[in-house]
Amino acid sequence: MEDFKDRLRLGEFEASTPDSLNVPGTFVGVGVDDSWNLKKFKKKFRITVVQLEGREMEFDMIGIDCSLVNTLRRVLLSNVPSMAIEKVYMYNNTSVIQDEVLSHRLGLIPLKADARLFEFPSKTDELSGTDSLMFELKIKCTRSPSASRSGEGVDPDALYVNHSVYSKHLSWIPVDEQQRTLYTAKQVGPIDPDILIAKMRPGHEIDCKLVAVKGIGSDHAKFSPVCTAYYRLLPEVRLTAPVQGEDAELLKTCFSPGVIEIDEDGRAKVVDARYDSCSRNVFRHEHLKDKILMTKKKDHFIFSVESVGALRPDELVVEGLNFLIAKCDYFLLEEVGHLMQ
Repeated sequence: MEDFKDRLRLGEFEASTPDSLNVPGTFVGVGVDDSWNLKKFKKKFRITVVQLEGREMEFDMIGIDCSLVNTLRRVLLSNVPSMAIEKVYMYNNTSVIQDEVLSHRLGLIPLKADARLFEFPSKTDELSGTDSLMFELKIKCTRSPSASRSGEGVDPDALYVNHSVYSKHLSWIPVDEQQRTLYTAKQVGPIDPDILIAKMRPGHEIDCKLVAVKGIGSDHAKFSPVCTAYYRLLPEVRLTAPVQGEDAELLKTCFSPGVIEIDEDGRAKVVDARYDSCSRNVFRHEHLKDKILMTKKKDHFIFSVESVGALRPDELVVEGLNFLIAKCDYFLLEEVGHLMQ
């Protein structure tokens, strides 16, 4: 019963025992108490950090429903704020990139600025050090003085100066004196200095000012603080019969590297099913498909987060959970207020 209720079984052409069986009270009729209560949830639920390195994080959420895991994913994508360029004041642009395309490219450059230190922009156009950052991009391409006049050579680096415009060419301009004392260019500037913005040739010039504000991903994807945020169920692979010799070698090739290994006796064994891609290639072989059982644990989620870089991925997860808590508190207060009327 537990396997039937808690696991998704992968067949050759289908996946059986869907999530609808996880609805509390589904198995009451057969004498199984699967009702939901907070005490049971607290005892079963846990979070385990598997990997935290640089901008990437992988952690397990165990004993939780898919709807709540997906809620966290959506919050990370759409509701955790970040800073991004919102307005571009174009004074001169003689490059081959149109003003609107150039402005769009500038808006997608991720910034280091911590959005928690800023307020959401006011409805007025007046800039403030508490809700805005200003940058300047002023660059002109010229021919290198050391370049051959005969035109020999095709290397742009040798022929031209400033022919490639990168994010490192953005200069931060403090909005007020308070901002000048609180931050430095390294703290609020572009995360990566080598993001290519445009290509130019002698005579081309770009002169513009940029204003960055605080926003959320549901308004525009440029405000999303994560590159990716996704989850998958924990795969499980079990051998239902011994497999050895050439069949063991063949079985090993049917799974992702590291899932199946061969022991000293030449028999196949499951080493680590966690990173199996669940391709189900084993079902292509008639003599092997009945010797393997592939399942996924329906309450064990492998959650992966890759940060854009302004905040660490673990900080983003905490911010997402804080947003959910605040939203729940808001609806509880609304419900209490409604009942008191």
